[in-house]
Amino acid sequence: MIVAFSVSPSGGEPDGGVSEAVARAVKVVRESGLPNSTNAMFTNVEGEWDEVMDVVKRAVEAAGEGSARVGLVLKADIRPGFADQLEAKVDRIEAHLRDGS
Repeated sequence: MIVAFSVSPSGGEPDGGVSEAVARAVKVVRESGLPNSTNAMFTNVEGEWDEVMDVVKRAVEAAGEGSARVGLVLKADIRPGFADQLEAKVDRIEAHLRDGS
């Protein structure tokens, strides 16, 4: 499965940012050893259901350190029998773009 998630604690930085808290969450994901990528809006992580959800839970906990409340947005692509799709899905789209489809 691939999960795209975004986590945001209440409070945050004086300018309204949450980059420090998000960095703590991304660190958990990167240290998990699971395939992952982070962009301006979401962090994507790929693996088996239990391991991915464990990483998301720990990332949310890390982001929420010192905060009374945390918001989580999560989207999952559950496709049994498929692996290494984090890059393969994008590769298929790029191939269509190159072919002009």
